[in-house]
Amino acid sequence: MSEETLVYFRDCHDPAVQLVTAIELERERARSLVDLVMAAISSRMNEVTKVLTVIATIFIPLSFVAGVYGMNFDREASPFNMPEPGWGFGYLGALGSMAVIAIGLLIFFRVRGWIGRPPT
Repeated sequence: MSEETLVYFRDCHDPAVQLVTAIELERERARSLVDLVMAAISSRMNEVTKVLTVIATIFIPLSFVAGVYGMNFDREASPFNMPEPGWGFGYLGALGSMAVIAIGLLIFFRVRGWIGRPPT
């Protein structure tokens, strides 16, 4: 190679190194943006999961109460069978207890900061 060619290649080497450095910097920025988007998606999914968990936690005891009072027992067959189905206000009592459970759980979750705004 001639001396002129070597000088030309040395002159081209510095801009090529700068270009490779700039490409690596942009690749790191792109990785950071992908990580940021993935973190935002994960955070949103955690919020949705939290809401669904709170809803399920409220409805599990209500389903239990409805299941217990949905059973058909003959009150005359045994003294251990439920007396509530024969009461005049048995239905309202079951609904009232379910409402108290649901409202109590909502208040508990609110105080703990699991739903609504965080406690101050």
